[in-house]
Amino acid sequence: MIYFDNNATTPIAPEVFEAMQPFLTEFYGNPSSGYNFGRDARKALETAREKIADLLGATSESEIVFTSGGTESDNWAIFGTLEASPRKKHIITTRVEHEAVRKVCEKLERNNFEITWLGVNEDGFLDLDELKNSLREDTAIVSVMLANNETGVLFPVAEIAEIVKENSEAIFHVDGVNAVGKIPVDLKTTAIDLFSISGHKFHAPKGIGALYIKNGVSLPSLKIGGGQESGRRAGTEAVHQIIGLGAAAELAKDFSAMERVAALRNKLENEILDKFPNSHLNGTSDARFRLPNTSYISFENLNGEAILAKLNDAGVCVSTGSACNADTHTASAVLQAMNIPYAQAMGAIRFSLGRFNTEAEVDFVLEILPKIIEDLSVMSL
Repeated sequence: MIYFDNNATTPIAPEVFEAMQPFLTEFYGNPSSGYNFGRDARKALETAREKIADLLGATSESEIVFTSGGTESDNWAIFGTLEASPRKKHIITTRVEHEAVRKVCEKLERNNFEITWLGVNEDGFLDLDELKNSLREDTAIVSVMLANNETGVLFPVAEIAEIVKENSEAIFHVDGVNAVGKIPVDLKTTAIDLFSISGHKFHAPKGIGALYIKNGVSLPSLKIGGGQESGRRAGTEAVHQIIGLGAAAELAKDFSAMERVAALRNKLENEILDKFPNSHLNGTSDARFRLPNTSYISFENLNGEAILAKLNDAGVCVSTGSACNADTHTASAVLQAMNIPYAQAMGAIRFSLGRFNTEAEVDFVLEILPKIIEDLSVMSL
């Protein structure tokens, strides 16, 4: 099997699995317990927290709070901010956010909140003047992703943070889920208040993530249990998963692996765009403003799901966009927001490579793709 869907999820790295194992079978003490066995678990948990803080460039490990993943982190950021500012009913976000943010805002819009939906151009970029002009006295939160999970386009969140802080008292939340582990992040140099991550996007297990809460930002706890303190999550910590997240954070600090991934992505992308006249890159081609692993290519007048099925038959895993939107059989909301023509949008395939992919795998896909596209082109006549 060739796995080119790393923006959907990633395999657990061997180093991560090895780090987790003892905390499943040997050091399984409750980290809240007072005896040494529990204290050992607590110490390991706090070491993992330090590793994650280091990866994100946080000022202090106390700014890192563990969650079940990106969706919980995003939800907590938005709902927690609204609870802390009950008189503010205005939210700013973008039309290309992940469903974890977009669906929440759509629901809030149906419940007496006013949402400003920022658009993007054909390359996937925001208009920062539109953002600035949208800020109001009653804006509670601005939520903008760092990296789009479909196109890989990067938003200038440090610059956006400055705009938000200079023109409002709103909280600024960044969904960093698809960026962490692929590009460097240094939160202490920014005015970002809240930042979401999810472990399974960078070789940690599923079911674990974190929310960065900047020192000085007050965020009510999620009401999912009793006894929690403000800015903390209820429940016994999943120590083995947290250890895995910490080990993955340590692994992700080596960005030389992503340089190799970028070279593989470029080879795959350039040869596809050269070989197929009906192929189009969705999003910017400028390496400065995109993830190093992602290539979202449309094959105009063909069906993306049919291409996906043919690649799947050949043992190649890709996607037609967001994994959270895979069953809707409609054009991607991201491509719709970019005003990509329907005939192009419906033929979109996302290739997202990872640190375990090889040049031989890229060569195999480039070898089999011409026959797949040729066969589907004949069928579409």
